[in-house]
Amino acid sequence: MRRKAERASTPPAAGRPKGSLIRSNPDVCGGNPCIAGTRIPVWVLVRYREMGFSDSQLAEIYPHLEHIDLKEIWRYADLHEDEIQRQIAAHEG
Repeated sequence: MRRKAERASTPPAAGRPKGSLIRSNPDVCGGNPCIAGTRIPVWVLVRYREMGFSDSQLAEIYPHLEHIDLKEIWRYADLHEDEIQRQIAAHEG
């Protein structure tokens, strides 16, 4: 479940340098790549997408994420597909 602090802590896409949305920190979410300023792992968003959620639906669930953010997340996920799938399997298995 989202926390209010997560919504407020991610800067808007327009004010953020390109490529700075996704971060990995061994002390946050077990080192899984997360949305900067949150504890939302990329694998969670990828899993939502695999379950059929649209970008518009994800933007409603996570209102601090803009469509441009989701494009960056999908780009990252495409480049790291094996890693993301291992993370999904580890958390669902």
